[in-house]
Amino acid sequence: MRKIKAALALAAALLAAPALAQTTAAPAQQAASYPSHPVTIIVPFAPGGSTDVLARVLANKLTKAWGQQVIVDNRTGAGGNVGANAVAKAAPDGYTLGMGSIGTHAVNASLYASMPYDTVKDFAPITLVAEVGLLLVVHPSVPVNTVEELIAYAKANPGKLNYASGGNGASQHLAMELFKNMTGTDMAHIPYKGSGNAIGDLVGGQVQLMFGDMPLVLPYVQQGRLRALAFAGAKRSRAAPDIPTVDEAGVKGYAASAWYGLFAPAGAPAPVVDKVNASVVKILSEPDTVEFLVKQGAEAVGNTPAEFTAFQKREMDKWGKLIKVIGLRNE
Repeated sequence: MRKIKAALALAAALLAAPALAQTTAAPAQQAASYPSHPVTIIVPFAPGGSTDVLARVLANKLTKAWGQQVIVDNRTGAGGNVGANAVAKAAPDGYTLGMGSIGTHAVNASLYASMPYDTVKDFAPITLVAEVGLLLVVHPSVPVNTVEELIAYAKANPGKLNYASGGNGASQHLAMELFKNMTGTDMAHIPYKGSGNAIGDLVGGQVQLMFGDMPLVLPYVQQGRLRALAFAGAKRSRAAPDIPTVDEAGVKGYAASAWYGLFAPAGAPAPVVDKVNASVVKILSEPDTVEFLVKQGAEAVGNTPAEFTAFQKREMDKWGKLIKVIGLRNE
Protein backbone atom coordinates (compact mmCIF):
# COMPACT_ATOMS: atom_id res chain seq x y z
CA MET A 1 0.00 0.00 0.00
CA ARG A 2 2.82 2.38 0.92
CA LYS A 3 4.52 1.66 -2.42
CA ILE A 4 1.28 2.43 -4.28
CA LYS A 5 0.83 5.73 -2.40
CA ALA A 6 4.44 6.70 -3.07
CA ALA A 7 4.02 5.90 -6.76
CA LEU A 8 0.83 7.96 -6.95
CA ALA A 9 2.53 10.90 -5.19
CA LEU A 10 5.48 10.72 -7.58
CA ALA A 11 3.13 10.64 -10.57
CA ALA A 12 1.20 13.66 -9.27
CA ALA A 13 4.45 15.56 -8.76
CA LEU A 14 5.61 14.76 -12.27
CA LEU A 15 2.29 15.91 -13.72
CA ALA A 16 2.38 19.15 -11.71
CA ALA A 17 5.99 19.99 -12.63
CA PRO A 18 5.31 21.21 -16.18
CA ALA A 19 2.39 23.39 -14.99
CA LEU A 20 4.57 24.84 -12.23
CA ALA A 21 7.36 25.53 -14.69
CA GLN A 22 4.90 27.27 -17.03
CA THR A 23 3.54 29.40 -14.16
CA THR A 24 7.04 30.42 -13.12
CA ALA A 25 8.15 31.14 -16.66
CA ALA A 26 5.04 33.10 -17.66
CA PRO A 27 5.98 36.47 -16.08
CA ALA A 28 9.50 36.28 -17.50
CA GLN A 29 8.17 35.42 -20.97
CA GLN A 30 5.63 38.25 -20.65
CA ALA A 31 8.42 40.71 -19.81
CA ALA A 32 10.54 39.50 -22.72
CA SER A 33 7.75 40.25 -25.21
CA TYR A 34 6.53 43.42 -23.43
CA PRO A 35 5.22 45.60 -24.86
CA SER A 36 3.61 43.78 -27.76
CA HIS A 37 0.93 46.44 -28.30
CA PRO A 38 0.33 50.11 -27.33
CA VAL A 39 0.75 51.23 -23.73
CA THR A 40 -1.33 53.97 -22.09
CA ILE A 41 -0.08 56.39 -19.43
CA ILE A 42 -3.03 57.92 -17.58
CA VAL A 43 -2.44 61.48 -16.36
CA PRO A 44 -4.89 62.55 -13.63
CA PHE A 45 -4.62 66.25 -14.48
CA ALA A 46 -5.29 68.51 -17.47
CA PRO A 47 -2.89 68.89 -20.40
CA GLY A 48 -0.11 71.43 -19.99
CA GLY A 49 0.64 70.94 -16.31
CA SER A 50 3.82 69.43 -14.88
CA THR A 51 2.33 65.93 -14.59
CA ASP A 52 1.25 66.03 -18.23
CA VAL A 53 4.54 67.46 -19.51
CA LEU A 54 6.57 64.76 -17.75
CA ALA A 55 4.27 62.00 -19.00
CA ARG A 56 4.61 63.21 -22.59
CA VAL A 57 8.40 63.35 -22.36
CA LEU A 58 8.41 59.71 -21.22
CA ALA A 59 5.76 58.65 -23.75
CA ASN A 60 7.71 60.06 -26.69
CA LYS A 61 10.96 58.44 -25.64
CA LEU A 62 9.41 55.12 -24.63
CA THR A 63 7.67 54.92 -28.01
CA LYS A 64 11.07 55.14 -29.70
CA ALA A 65 12.74 52.74 -27.25
CA TRP A 66 10.04 50.06 -27.37
CA GLY A 67 8.83 50.37 -30.94
CA GLN A 68 5.26 50.49 -29.65
CA GLN A 69 3.05 53.55 -29.29
CA VAL A 70 2.83 54.97 -25.77
CA ILE A 71 -0.30 57.10 -25.42
CA VAL A 72 -1.04 59.80 -22.83
CA ASP A 73 -4.65 59.81 -21.59
CA ASN A 74 -5.73 62.78 -19.43
CA ARG A 75 -8.46 61.87 -16.91
CA THR A 76 -9.17 64.84 -14.66
CA GLY A 77 -11.28 65.43 -11.57
CA ALA A 78 -11.38 65.32 -7.76
CA GLY A 79 -7.82 66.50 -7.20
CA GLY A 80 -6.44 63.73 -9.40
CA ASN A 81 -8.47 60.96 -7.78
CA VAL A 82 -10.46 60.18 -10.95
CA GLY A 83 -7.40 59.42 -13.03
CA ALA A 84 -5.53 57.63 -10.25
CA ASN A 85 -8.58 55.44 -9.64
CA ALA A 86 -8.66 54.51 -13.34
CA VAL A 87 -5.07 53.25 -12.99
CA ALA A 88 -5.89 51.36 -9.79
CA LYS A 89 -8.82 49.57 -11.47
CA ALA A 90 -7.00 48.77 -14.73
CA ALA A 91 -5.80 45.29 -15.68
CA PRO A 92 -2.42 44.66 -13.98
CA ASP A 93 -0.63 43.67 -17.17
CA GLY A 94 1.65 46.69 -17.64
CA TYR A 95 -0.32 48.14 -20.54
CA THR A 96 -1.96 50.80 -18.36
CA LEU A 97 0.41 52.93 -16.30
CA GLY A 98 -0.20 56.14 -14.40
CA MET A 99 1.68 59.33 -13.62
CA GLY A 100 1.05 60.06 -9.99
CA SER A 101 1.86 63.14 -7.96
CA ILE A 102 2.42 64.22 -4.39
CA GLY A 103 -1.34 64.88 -4.36
CA THR A 104 -2.66 61.59 -5.73
CA HIS A 105 -0.13 59.36 -3.96
CA ALA A 106 0.75 61.13 -0.70
CA VAL A 107 -1.59 63.97 0.27
CA ASN A 108 -5.08 62.93 -0.85
CA ALA A 109 -5.25 59.89 1.42
CA SER A 110 -5.25 62.25 4.41
CA LEU A 111 -6.95 65.21 2.74
CA TYR A 112 -10.16 63.57 1.46
CA ALA A 113 -12.87 62.18 3.72
CA SER A 114 -13.28 59.19 1.39
CA MET A 115 -11.10 57.81 -1.37
CA PRO A 116 -12.02 55.61 -4.35
CA TYR A 117 -8.70 53.74 -4.13
CA ASP A 118 -6.11 52.66 -1.58
CA THR A 119 -3.01 54.81 -2.13
CA VAL A 120 -0.65 51.98 -1.16
CA LYS A 121 -2.39 48.66 -1.80
CA ASP A 122 -3.78 49.46 -5.24
CA PHE A 123 -0.51 50.44 -6.95
CA ALA A 124 2.91 49.07 -7.83
CA PRO A 125 5.42 51.97 -7.66
CA ILE A 126 7.82 51.96 -10.62
CA THR A 127 10.07 55.00 -10.17
CA LEU A 128 10.15 58.57 -8.90
CA VAL A 129 10.39 60.54 -12.14
CA ALA A 130 11.11 64.10 -11.02
CA GLU A 131 10.81 66.70 -8.31
CA VAL A 132 9.62 70.19 -9.27
CA GLY A 133 10.90 72.97 -7.08
CA LEU A 134 8.87 75.59 -5.24
CA LEU A 135 10.19 79.11 -4.81
CA LEU A 136 9.23 81.32 -1.87
CA VAL A 137 8.42 84.65 -3.50
CA VAL A 138 6.95 87.93 -2.25
CA HIS A 139 5.43 90.92 -3.99
CA PRO A 140 7.89 93.86 -4.07
CA SER A 141 5.55 95.84 -1.79
CA VAL A 142 6.41 93.49 1.11
CA PRO A 143 9.36 95.09 2.96
CA VAL A 144 11.49 91.94 3.31
CA ASN A 145 14.51 90.60 1.45
CA THR A 146 15.30 87.43 3.38
CA VAL A 147 13.49 84.57 5.07
CA GLU A 148 14.63 85.89 8.45
CA GLU A 149 13.09 89.29 7.69
CA LEU A 150 9.87 87.63 6.48
CA ILE A 151 9.52 85.67 9.72
CA ALA A 152 10.10 88.80 11.80
CA TYR A 153 7.63 90.82 9.71
CA ALA A 154 4.96 88.11 9.86
CA LYS A 155 5.31 87.82 13.64
CA ALA A 156 5.03 91.60 14.01
CA ASN A 157 1.93 91.60 11.76
CA PRO A 158 0.04 88.37 12.56
CA GLY A 159 -2.67 87.49 10.07
CA LYS A 160 -2.00 90.50 7.85
CA LEU A 161 -0.04 88.74 5.13
CA ASN A 162 -2.11 86.80 2.58
CA TYR A 163 -0.48 83.92 0.75
CA ALA A 164 -1.77 82.31 -2.43
CA SER A 165 -1.88 78.70 -3.60
CA GLY A 166 -3.31 76.65 -6.43
CA GLY A 167 -6.01 75.29 -4.11
CA ASN A 168 -6.66 73.57 -0.78
CA GLY A 169 -4.19 70.74 -0.36
CA ALA A 170 -2.06 71.79 -3.33
CA SER A 171 1.71 71.53 -2.93
CA GLN A 172 1.98 75.34 -2.67
CA HIS A 173 -0.58 75.35 0.15
CA LEU A 174 1.08 72.60 2.17
CA ALA A 175 4.56 74.04 1.63
CA MET A 176 3.46 77.31 3.25
CA GLU A 177 1.58 75.56 6.05
CA LEU A 178 4.74 73.59 6.81
CA PHE A 179 6.68 76.88 6.84
CA LYS A 180 4.14 78.46 9.19
CA ASN A 181 4.20 75.42 11.47
CA MET A 182 8.01 75.42 11.69
CA THR A 183 8.37 79.19 12.16
CA GLY A 184 5.37 79.94 14.39
CA THR A 185 4.00 82.54 11.96
CA ASP A 186 0.38 83.43 11.16
CA MET A 187 -0.51 84.16 7.52
CA ALA A 188 -3.89 83.85 5.80
CA HIS A 189 -4.42 81.35 2.99
CA ILE A 190 -6.11 82.49 -0.23
CA PRO A 191 -6.77 79.41 -2.41
CA TYR A 192 -7.18 79.76 -6.17
CA LYS A 193 -8.33 77.43 -8.91
CA GLY A 194 -4.88 76.68 -10.25
CA SER A 195 -1.40 78.11 -9.88
CA GLY A 196 -1.73 80.41 -12.88
CA ASN A 197 -4.55 82.42 -11.31
CA ALA A 198 -2.73 82.57 -7.97
CA ILE A 199 0.47 83.89 -9.54
CA GLY A 200 -1.47 86.45 -11.58
CA ASP A 201 -2.92 87.98 -8.42
CA LEU A 202 0.44 87.80 -6.65
CA VAL A 203 2.14 89.75 -9.44
CA GLY A 204 -0.78 92.20 -9.32
CA GLY A 205 -0.37 92.72 -5.59
CA GLN A 206 -3.76 91.30 -4.50
CA VAL A 207 -1.86 88.78 -2.35
CA GLN A 208 1.58 89.18 -0.85
CA LEU A 209 3.47 85.89 -1.14
CA MET A 210 3.42 82.21 -2.02
CA PHE A 211 5.49 79.12 -2.63
CA GLY A 212 5.21 79.13 -6.42
CA ASP A 213 6.13 76.48 -8.96
CA MET A 214 9.66 77.34 -10.10
CA PRO A 215 8.96 77.38 -13.87
CA LEU A 216 6.00 79.74 -13.39
CA VAL A 217 7.42 82.28 -10.93
CA LEU A 218 11.10 82.43 -11.89
CA PRO A 219 10.49 84.59 -15.00
CA TYR A 220 8.72 87.18 -12.82
CA VAL A 221 11.67 87.15 -10.42
CA GLN A 222 14.05 87.73 -13.31
CA GLN A 223 11.88 90.63 -14.48
CA GLY A 224 11.86 92.19 -11.00
CA ARG A 225 8.11 91.79 -10.61
CA LEU A 226 8.50 89.33 -7.71
CA ARG A 227 11.26 88.94 -5.13
CA ALA A 228 12.66 85.46 -4.41
CA LEU A 229 13.59 84.69 -0.82
CA ALA A 230 14.39 80.98 -0.86
CA PHE A 231 14.03 77.64 -2.62
CA ALA A 232 11.91 75.02 -0.85
CA GLY A 233 13.91 71.94 -1.86
CA ALA A 234 16.47 70.07 0.19
CA LYS A 235 19.26 71.41 -2.06
CA ARG A 236 19.61 74.43 -4.34
CA SER A 237 17.99 74.36 -7.76
CA ARG A 238 20.20 74.21 -10.82
CA ALA A 239 17.73 76.59 -12.46
CA ALA A 240 18.54 79.27 -9.85
CA PRO A 241 21.71 78.25 -7.98
CA ASP A 242 22.19 81.65 -6.32
CA ILE A 243 18.94 81.37 -4.35
CA PRO A 244 19.44 79.70 -0.94
CA THR A 245 17.23 76.92 0.35
CA VAL A 246 14.77 77.63 3.16
CA ASP A 247 16.93 75.40 5.34
CA GLU A 248 20.04 77.45 4.53
CA ALA A 249 18.06 80.62 5.20
CA GLY A 250 17.48 79.57 8.80
CA VAL A 251 14.51 77.19 8.96
CA LYS A 252 16.53 74.07 9.69
CA GLY A 253 15.14 70.80 8.38
CA TYR A 254 12.63 72.44 6.05
CA ALA A 255 12.12 70.73 2.69
CA ALA A 256 9.14 70.63 0.35
CA SER A 257 8.64 69.97 -3.34
CA ALA A 258 6.07 68.82 -5.83
CA TRP A 259 6.98 65.36 -7.09
CA TYR A 260 5.80 63.01 -9.81
CA GLY A 261 6.20 59.27 -10.22
CA LEU A 262 5.19 56.39 -12.45
CA PHE A 263 2.91 53.64 -11.13
CA ALA A 264 1.35 50.42 -12.39
CA PRO A 265 -1.78 48.77 -10.98
CA ALA A 266 -1.07 46.45 -8.05
CA GLY A 267 -0.33 42.91 -9.21
CA ALA A 268 1.57 43.90 -12.32
CA PRO A 269 4.23 41.24 -13.02
CA ALA A 270 7.52 42.14 -11.33
CA PRO A 271 9.58 41.49 -14.50
CA VAL A 272 7.36 43.96 -16.40
CA VAL A 273 7.67 46.56 -13.63
CA ASP A 274 11.45 46.08 -13.69
CA LYS A 275 11.57 46.46 -17.47
CA VAL A 276 9.56 49.71 -17.38
CA ASN A 277 11.74 50.93 -14.52
CA ALA A 278 14.96 50.25 -16.45
CA SER A 279 13.65 52.02 -19.56
CA VAL A 280 12.43 55.10 -17.66
CA VAL A 281 15.55 55.41 -15.49
CA LYS A 282 17.68 55.30 -18.66
CA ILE A 283 15.58 58.08 -20.22
CA LEU A 284 15.91 60.20 -17.06
CA SER A 285 19.70 59.90 -17.20
CA GLU A 286 19.97 61.12 -20.80
CA PRO A 287 21.53 64.62 -21.06
CA ASP A 288 18.74 66.09 -23.21
CA THR A 289 16.10 64.89 -20.73
CA VAL A 290 18.03 66.30 -17.79
CA GLU A 291 18.54 69.63 -19.57
CA PHE A 292 14.87 69.88 -20.54
CA LEU A 293 13.72 69.21 -16.97
CA VAL A 294 16.14 71.75 -15.49
CA LYS A 295 14.62 74.37 -17.79
CA GLN A 296 11.23 73.38 -16.37
CA GLY A 297 12.53 73.89 -12.84
CA ALA A 298 12.54 70.13 -12.28
CA GLU A 299 15.17 67.62 -11.23
CA ALA A 300 15.16 64.20 -12.88
CA VAL A 301 15.35 61.38 -10.32
CA GLY A 302 14.92 57.77 -11.45
CA ASN A 303 15.21 55.18 -8.67
CA THR A 304 14.24 51.59 -7.94
CA PRO A 305 10.67 50.48 -7.12
CA ALA A 306 11.79 49.75 -3.54
CA GLU A 307 13.38 53.19 -3.15
CA PHE A 308 10.30 54.87 -4.60
CA THR A 309 8.04 52.88 -2.25
CA ALA A 310 10.07 54.03 0.77
CA PHE A 311 10.03 57.64 -0.48
CA GLN A 312 6.25 57.56 -0.93
CA LYS A 313 5.77 56.24 2.61
CA ARG A 314 7.88 59.06 4.07
CA GLU A 315 5.90 61.63 2.11
CA MET A 316 2.55 60.17 3.21
CA ASP A 317 3.66 60.25 6.84
CA LYS A 318 5.07 63.78 6.63
CA TRP A 319 2.11 65.45 4.94
CA GLY A 320 -0.47 63.31 6.73
CA LYS A 321 0.78 64.58 10.08
CA LEU A 322 0.71 68.19 8.90
CA ILE A 323 -2.82 67.86 7.49
CA LYS A 324 -3.99 66.47 10.83
CA VAL A 325 -2.31 69.30 12.77
CA ILE A 326 -3.90 72.06 10.67
CA GLY A 327 -7.26 70.26 10.44
CA LEU A 328 -7.48 70.33 6.65
CA ARG A 329 -10.19 68.28 4.96
CA ASN A 330 -11.75 68.12 1.48
CA GLU A 331 -15.08 66.38 0.98
